[in-house]
This record gives sequence, C-alpha cells and structure tokens, in this order.
Amino acid sequence: MASLKVPSNVPLPEDDAEQLHKAFSGWGTNEKLIISILAHRNSAQRSLIRSVYAATYNEDLLKALDKELSNDFERAVMLWTLDPAERDAYLAKESTKMFTKNNWVLVEIACTRSAVELFKVKQAYQARYKKSLEEDVAQHTSGDLRKLLLPLVSTFRYEGDDVNMMLARSEAKLLHEKVSEKAFNDDDFIRILTTRSKAQLGATLNHYNNEHGNSINKNLKEGSDDDYLKLLRAAITCLTYPEKHFEKVLRLAINKMGTDEWGLTRVVTTRTEVDMERIKEEYQRRNSVPLDRAVAKDTSGDYEDMLVALLGHGDV
Repeated sequence: MASLKVPSNVPLPEDDAEQLHKAFSGWGTNEKLIISILAHRNSAQRSLIRSVYAATYNEDLLKALDKELSNDFERAVMLWTLDPAERDAYLAKESTKMFTKNNWVLVEIACTRSAVELFKVKQAYQARYKKSLEEDVAQHTSGDLRKLLLPLVSTFRYEGDDVNMMLARSEAKLLHEKVSEKAFNDDDFIRILTTRSKAQLGATLNHYNNEHGNSINKNLKEGSDDDYLKLLRAAITCLTYPEKHFEKVLRLAINKMGTDEWGLTRVVTTRTEVDMERIKEEYQRRNSVPLDRAVAKDTSGDYEDMLVALLGHGDV
C-alpha cells in the first residue's frame, strides 16, 4: 500500500493520537482539543489517526469518543470520524430501523454518491451488519416506496459523460407521457430514474424541460402530495442538483420550531468534504444569510463549535 504524504504543516497522526488521548485523561474531557484536531483533518488523516490510536492505546478511538462525549456533539464527532463508507452504512441502517426510519436518507445515499462510493457503502454495510442493504430496504418498505428504493440502492450507474441525445429525447417523451397519465410508479419511469447515468438523466430532463416548458419536478408537484411523490422528487433533485436538496434539508432543519439536529448533523458531516461550498452558496442565495451564521445562531456549545469548524473545514 502506497504511503500517504502528510503535509509538513499538519501534525503526524502519532502526535494527534497522543493529543486526543490526553484530551480524554484527567478530570473532564477537553472538548476544544478534540475539535481542534478532528475537525481540521481530512478523511485519510482521520483514518490514520484511528489506526495509530488503536495500535498505541489498544482501544478503538470511536469507543473512546463514545465514552467521553454525549448528545449532539458526540453524534457530530462520531459521524465525522467514521470512514465515509462506514458512516453511510451506519446512516442507512438507522434509516431502516422502526424508530429512526428515514427514507430520505436512503435516497441521499443512493443518489448523491458515485457508483463506486455506493458499492463501498454496501460492502461496509454487509461487513458490519451481516446482511445486505438491499435486504433491509426490501424488508422495511413496501408498495411504491419499495419499488423505487430497492433499485436505487441496487444500481451501479455508468459514471462517464457520454450522452445519447436520441435516447434522451425518446425517454423525455416517455417520462412526460407517464407524468401526464399520473403513472408515477410506472416500471419504465422507475427504470429510467434508477439505471441511467447522471449525465444521461441530466440530458433527458433538460430535454423534458425545453420541450414542455416545465421541469419534471414542477409537473410532479401537480400530482397528489403523498410520501412516494415527495421521495420521487427528492431522488430527481439528488441525482441532478444535489446542493439544492441539501440546502432544503438544512433550511428545514434550522428554520423550523426547534432544530432538527439529526438532519443538520447528517448534512454537515457527510457533505463537508464533498460539495459543501456549493451548498453554502445555494443556502446564501436562497436565504440571504451565510450558512455558518445560521448554524451558529441555532446551536450552542461544543456542538456549535464542531459544526462551525466543519463548515470552514476546506482543504487541509
């Protein structure tokens, strides 16, 4: 395995592991020290810190964090420290449990990750839970929701930029026919959304918009507003304009009566190293307030400090 080059201005994982161990020692926990290290390390660096910590102190760093931290701050630190595939596997499992069921999270994972990333999530899921993600999705959903979610989590989309414009035109026509007929659960409708590459789907939906004067999601809003249609629209947004979806999740998490810490923590920890700059731009455009200011206003303490640090994470 090739060695990872650590920039000279970043402490070695051995130093970070030692500092984290000190943060857990003595009276009380040094939360500020934990934030100053983990919130400013990228995924590869955090993975190295976990390996070194386990080798040096014969304890999983995640277990040490679990013992020392609590509440929303603990959740944010734990999710951030996990490897991205492990994190998504955990979030997917939570989303299929009875009391934390959340089909939106399954749509996010299936539609905003690359084909390889989704494959790694499913590998991590099997390694941790001794069953497949598809099994659990099938078991905990039914009807049209299962009909949509199961192929979404099962697919391995082509990742290239190649687009067949003739196919885009014909499938845009087919999608419009199905929308006009309100046949939202039609097999071909679902097949197109769950199997086509994002580039191909983007071309199809652009053609739909140009040909019919409305986006497909605007037309879908004219249908009955049941859970299936909401999920269908979320899948389309996640596949074509993910920052718009995540901005909406954040806006609803922050702006409603009482903060939805689950949604806020999920988006910040999963998107910081992916497309957070675009999400911040979308949030500013939609709300006329910087995202970090909105988060700081709605949270407090170590939890606030962790999230604000992650929002300013950038490249390390």
